Amino acid sequence: METPQLTPDTAVLLELGPLTLNATIAFTWLLMGLLIVPAWFITRRLTPEAEASRPQMLLEAAVGYTRQQVGEIAGSRTDLVLPFSGTLVLFIGLANVLAIVPGWQPPTASLSTTAALAIVVFFAVPAYGIAIVGVGTYLRHYIEPTPIMLPFRIISELSRTLALAVRLFGNMMSGEMVVAILLLVVPLLFPVLLEALGLLTGVIQAYIFAVLATVYIASGMEASEEATSEPTSEGESSEPTHTQEED
Repeated sequence: METPQLTPDTAVLLELGPLTLNATIAFTWLLMGLLIVPAWFITRRLTPEAEASRPQMLLEAAVGYTRQQVGEIAGSRTDLVLPFSGTLVLFIGLANVLAIVPGWQPPTASLSTTAALAIVVFFAVPAYGIAIVGVGTYLRHYIEPTPIMLPFRIISELSRTLALAVRLFGNMMSGEMVVAILLLVVPLLFPVLLEALGLLTGVIQAYIFAVLATVYIASGMEASEEATSEPTSEGESSEPTHTQEED
């Protein structure tokens, strides 16, 4: 009797000496191909004069909806954050939706994949903040209003990253296991309903992950801008005082 595979990491597809290709790596690269190749094919001859094809209109509708959702969080920084947040929701959403295809093993059911996504968000938050205000100004907000806050801010960043990874991994793993168990108990009554429920859960998880990532990035940029504007506002308030003294 075969041991059940709880994650795609345990499903080894190919071994070449020290190199091992498991299902997580294979399906991740396949997923990237499913996202990149159609997008390139649809937009390879994109011009303002050409009539939009149906795939192009579908792609534009998806981008427009994503832009609207990101805009409600990022505001004026929407165009800056949109490529990152849009990629997250497409990658996670498609990985989860394809779970209805027989033989497909979602990469998001692997802790290594969810941890990698969380680490990307972890580095994206300071990267966007630095892009707005510069390295010195961004790092300074970690020790404001007092350097005592530095360890607490670092712990907050690390715990937020861990929470993102565990949240996505736990939800995907629990969903897959519950569906598998119920299909064994009642295989003839609820398979379609359970697959539909799993599909809905996967889409929701992709949306939540992307929204949280966008919120973290927008908060980081906002904090950086506030740290930059504080000295300016103090300088502006001091100018009228000197003027009054001179008068």
